[in-house]
Order: sequence, then structure tokens, then C-alpha cells
Amino acid sequence: MKAPWISLSDAAALVHDGQTIAFGGMTVYRRPVAFVRELLRRVPAPKNLNLLCFTAGLESDLLVGAGCVSAVRSCYFGLESFGLAPMFTEAAQHGHIQVIEETEASLACGIRAGISGLSFLPSRAWVGTDLPRLRPDVRTITDPYTGEELMAFPAINCDVAVIHGLEGDKHGNFTINNNVGIDQELIYLADTVIVTVERVVERVQRTLYSTLIPAPGATHLVHVPNGAWPTSCYPDYAVSGGEFMRYVDACNAGNFDTYLEAFLSTD
Repeated sequence: MKAPWISLSDAAALVHDGQTIAFGGMTVYRRPVAFVRELLRRVPAPKNLNLLCFTAGLESDLLVGAGCVSAVRSCYFGLESFGLAPMFTEAAQHGHIQVIEETEASLACGIRAGISGLSFLPSRAWVGTDLPRLRPDVRTITDPYTGEELMAFPAINCDVAVIHGLEGDKHGNFTINNNVGIDQELIYLADTVIVTVERVVERVQRTLYSTLIPAPGATHLVHVPNGAWPTSCYPDYAVSGGEFMRYVDACNAGNFDTYLEAFLSTD
């Protein structure tokens, strides 16, 4: 089955209030920023979203600042070398959003359980730490074969995953660069997979700097040149450090709304 090519506005309309949405990419690299812009252009904008990111960055901070997010589960939320994610930091400090404590291990176990159709996945992670105090839903179990105490990480599910890639073709195949993050896992986890790509080609080809994701990995494909800017999309363009600094300076000065208004008025 070929993934249908749709417009960016139609793709943004697929996200509904209260859903769990995940973003591909990693920190300041290959994030679906243009999709988030279109999502925030909706009237009304989505609300009470549960944000799932292995690492959350600018695209996620914009949603938090706009009041679209009620809960966040991620093991990192920041702008890498550009500092903290200002709107997330403010919202978390004031208790305006729920922060679900996660680590790389707990996210990996929860996502793998969700992909496998299991209710949980056991692991030695967190054993002997205070982390379970912050997550009463993570329980201890006894290995029936060894008697060892393990942690049972509950399954994580996802309604919509949004990934930005390099190229897509009419057959529904697409490529991402080799900084894959957990994009391949999100494709298996999410009910709906929206992929924005820099270019549309007759047939995608794997190269030294790209990873090919065959159909039907994407539920929907969207042509969005520069769709990751101001994050990078190697080898097409680098991180726009100037834009990141403008964002941070605006937020620190209390001018997030002014920045957002300008952000939504540009393509």
C-alpha cells in the first residue's frame, strides 16, 4: 500500500487534542519544525498533547510555550549548545506541565514493549536507585528463572509520530540521514506516521549519508523543503545558530509571543 502524499495543512489536521505525539530527529538535528509551525497555525491549536521524545528540542519547546502540551516524557529537553529549552524550563518550574521522569533505559524498554504488544518489559535498569519513587507505575518483579529482582517498565504507546527526512518517492519509500535517533522505532510504535521530506524523487536510493525506510513505514508523506530549519538536515543545511540565539534571547526577555507570531508568519 502506497503512502498518500498530502499537504502540510492536511497532515497537521491529523493531530487531535489529548493525543500522544512523538518527534523524530535528535536534539538540534533533523527536527520536524515546519510541521510544528503548521500545527500552531491551526485555529484552534491542539491542546493537552502528551509529548514523547527521546530528546526534545526547539520544536517541542514551541509547543510547550504555545500552551499545547500537558505532559512530557523525555530523557532530555534542551537546545544542546544553545542552553536550556526556556519555555519548557519555565513551565516545569511552575508546575504548568506534567514531567514524566524517564531515562534512556526506561524509554527504550517502554517503547520496545509498545512495539511488541506487551504490557511491560523487564530490565535491570533503575534497580537500587531512587527513581521508582518518582514513577510508582514502574514496579518490581521477580525473574521466574533466576529469582533476580527486576524493574517492569510499562509499555509506551504513541498516536502520531512526525519525522523529517531527505527524500521520498511515489511508492512511499523515504530516506533519513544516518543520525537516525529512534526514528525507526517510532515508525513501528505510532499508529500514524507523518513524514516530511526535503525532496520528491522518482525512486529513493540509499547513499553513504542516508538510511532508507521502505514503504509502508510512512502513513503520510509531505513535501516540505527546509522542513527542519533552523535545526540541521545533513547534508542539505547546517544548524542556524543565529536563529537559535534569537529564540533564546526573545524567550529570556519575556517575548515568546512576539517570536511565535513572527515564526508563524514565515515559511
